[in-house]
Formats: sequence, structure tokens, C-alpha cells
Amino acid sequence: MVKYEVMFIVNPELGEEAVKSTVEKFKALIEANGTIEEFSEWGKRTLKYPINDINEGYYALALFSAEPTFPAELERIFRITDGILRYLVINKEEK
Repeated sequence: MVKYEVMFIVNPELGEEAVKSTVEKFKALIEANGTIEEFSEWGKRTLKYPINDINEGYYALALFSAEPTFPAELERIFRITDGILRYLVINKEEK
């Protein structure tokens, strides 16, 4: 098991229910494929620069342990999920 950190930003224009369900979807996906050490929702924040003419985003951060093959699958699912503005998965053990 390798330690990872993922931050993702959800488009708040989807509506409150859709944002919550998207965050829960990824939290459940990470739990199913690894162990969550910490999960925090930072809430809606103003973006430093607009992304696709959107000025705000709903931030979520997770610290987790998983097999080395899981982050590639997680990134694939982020790419095909509507409403994800940005995401970043970091291997905490690489130097």
C-alpha cells in the first residue's frame, strides 16, 4: 500500500445535491479501493483564475493508502466525470 493525496474541485453550478453526490461518489470509490486516512471538504471557494468561465469551485481533499495501480484508475474516472473542474493525485512517498 502506498500513501496518496488527492484534491479535486467540483463545479458548484451543478447544484448542491449534485455536488454532494459527486463528492460522496469519489469518497466511496477511494474507500472501496484503499483506506482513507483523512477526508475533508473545504467547501465553495473562489478560484484563483476562471476555469471554463467558472469563478468558484467546491474543494475536497483526501489522504489515503492504496495499491499503486489505483491512482491511474482514479484519474481516469475524474476525466470522464461531468462536473470535475480540476484534480491532482500526489504520491506522498516519492521524493
